[in-house]
Amino acid sequence: MAFRSSFSSAFNRLWSAAIASNFADGVLRVSIPLIAVKLTTAPVSISAISALGMVPWLLFAIPIGGLADRINRRTFLAFAHGIRTLTAASVSLAIATHHLTIGWLFLAVALFGTCEVISDTTAQTLIPKLLAKDELERGNSRLYLAETVVQDFIGGPTGGFLYGLAIGIPLFVSSAGYLIAASLILLIPLHAVHDLHKEGEEGGASKVHEPFLASLIFGIKYLFNHKPMFHLVLMTTSIGFCFNFSSATMVLFILHTLHLKATYFGLAMAIQGSGSIIASLTAARMSTRFGRGRVMGLSMLVQCLLWVATAFMTNIVVFVLTGIIMTGLGTYWNILIMATYQELIPNHLYGRIHGTRRTLVWGMMPFGSLLGGYVSTFGLRIPIFIGAVIASLITLFNLKFLVRLVEFAGKVDHQDSEA
Repeated sequence: MAFRSSFSSAFNRLWSAAIASNFADGVLRVSIPLIAVKLTTAPVSISAISALGMVPWLLFAIPIGGLADRINRRTFLAFAHGIRTLTAASVSLAIATHHLTIGWLFLAVALFGTCEVISDTTAQTLIPKLLAKDELERGNSRLYLAETVVQDFIGGPTGGFLYGLAIGIPLFVSSAGYLIAASLILLIPLHAVHDLHKEGEEGGASKVHEPFLASLIFGIKYLFNHKPMFHLVLMTTSIGFCFNFSSATMVLFILHTLHLKATYFGLAMAIQGSGSIIASLTAARMSTRFGRGRVMGLSMLVQCLLWVATAFMTNIVVFVLTGIIMTGLGTYWNILIMATYQELIPNHLYGRIHGTRRTLVWGMMPFGSLLGGYVSTFGLRIPIFIGAVIASLITLFNLKFLVRLVEFAGKVDHQDSEA
């Protein structure tokens, strides 16, 4: 099929929409914590901001994944960006009229999080349809590179700069970015995304016309019965919990312990993100040369160990330089694990299985954030150290499994079964 050719026009439109939405995400990523700190400095409230962004993964990921397997994915993705547009604009208006409260900010973050579930799940279901199997690592690298450059190097610093001008401007700019993304998504040709019913019939297992609840249960069973994939999900769930436990009050650690001015918060995040650029450009080559499982395992282990060292840092420059390495290693992991899932999961089941695994992985993150926020009341360094040490041990015990991960992917049976 023409639309599956190397980096087709349909994929390029998805990529262009990702650029626009990543810019908006970058602006929000910096401005929302700064706005929250303006409203309150209570560690638990700050950690709640992080938690609320993740709670929708726990509550809605599975049903949203089921919808992504049944309805027009292009429209669903554009809808998510449209809701983000309206939410960002409403927060900007609330700031301008002096009506913004921490409660309203909580609600807005929850809406952003829900839309992220829709956009992330739906976009991931589209990638294997728009690219051939041997293009997945390069395609994911390209998307991740766009995310890094636009979100961290353009959106983040822009958010900090705009916040310095007026705290309501970043939300207005983000609203415009999401609107552009929605428009670009609607330009993806229908024939590239609209043959799910045919796929389900050919696969013989994704019964598109079966009751919605039954289809969700089928996706959940598929994941739980796929031992290697379920093992990977449990591992990443544990590490994700630890990372959010550690980073829940990171904005306070950076501003109050390392004494960075709020104006430079976005710039610091951008500099740390530079490691992702190199990693995005080299991930596919590193995977080919050393093996995907080895690169994933060593990247996660070294990243966790550096996270432990972060707990003892007193200098913002050392913190930022270490962050460059950590983001690069995290990028290797993210690119390669997504390519692995895209190989393991049949596309007509992707939404449900992706939603189920994200319910576990991301659904536990809010609890990590809230617990980390509570522990940080005894000291901002404490949760960083505890979470990083536990994550390091989890990774160490799973190195052998990760090294063999490609073997597991090669043995995957795409014949759906409820056994």
